[in-house]
Amino acid sequence: MRITRYAASLAAAGLMLAACGGSEAGNQAEDQAENTAEVQEDVEFEAGTTMAELNEAGTITIGTKFDQPGFGLLNPNTQDPEGFDVEIATIIAAKLGIAAEDIEWVETVSANREPFLQNGQVDMVVATYTINDARKQLIDFAGPYYEAGQDIMVPEGNPEGIEGPDDLAGKNVCSVEGSTPAQNIRDNYPQATLTLFDVYSKCADALAAGQVDAVTTDNVILTGLVAGSDGAFELVGNPFTTEPYGIGVPKGDDQFRDFINDVLEESFEDGSWEAAWDDTAGAISGTEAPEPPSVDRY
Repeated sequence: MRITRYAASLAAAGLMLAACGGSEAGNQAEDQAENTAEVQEDVEFEAGTTMAELNEAGTITIGTKFDQPGFGLLNPNTQDPEGFDVEIATIIAAKLGIAAEDIEWVETVSANREPFLQNGQVDMVVATYTINDARKQLIDFAGPYYEAGQDIMVPEGNPEGIEGPDDLAGKNVCSVEGSTPAQNIRDNYPQATLTLFDVYSKCADALAAGQVDAVTTDNVILTGLVAGSDGAFELVGNPFTTEPYGIGVPKGDDQFRDFINDVLEESFEDGSWEAAWDDTAGAISGTEAPEPPSVDRY
């Protein structure tokens, strides 16, 4: 697979977590099996559609994250991203007749997902991307393909006794600029002091250094960070939102969105979605695949 990095300063973002100690997540990424999505051959699409154009080109550019164990983490050995989001994206590419090695991965962070789609820098974004009404004004979503919930990560032993979002008042809390969790803290828990970075691995570094009291984002992201911390962090385990993850596509491309929704529903039924979970996020968290959500045919 070919990778285009968003910026040189982010090239090592997926490796920062390893510095927090031992990194089981890094070991998981190193040991992860090769993607086995079967590439469709001799597929035909209506002329002029995004699907036909991508199939003819034989390549697709996909935005994903490089610093989130279990969903999108850069493997330091192969320099390829790995995780549940990557597997889901690869399944979609395979249905377009595009092999995994012909995917161009572009690192996206929370703040640049909409601009990358609007500017044509990526064909789609699969990056722990919560569907919400504000984002729907700018881009379209296929899915959801997973539902998470916002939670809180604290140092081992939870020295500040944080049990939920109300306990963040007066605390220094880290999240990522442009993310739904950060906006939720701004809107609903203004007594918390919010520290923002561009990627969650920097929040993990800040928590390890004692510069912040807690980190908040979706529980599945935090689970990966906890797994990679060698016991330095723990999850409060009290989700307080629902975060449906969707696949971002350019605004108005209804045919491409419908195609992706069809692929997602097929993956729910044929076992490939569950297998993708078991090989990635499930392997890190030790949890079985949940029931897949119903896609939204808006």
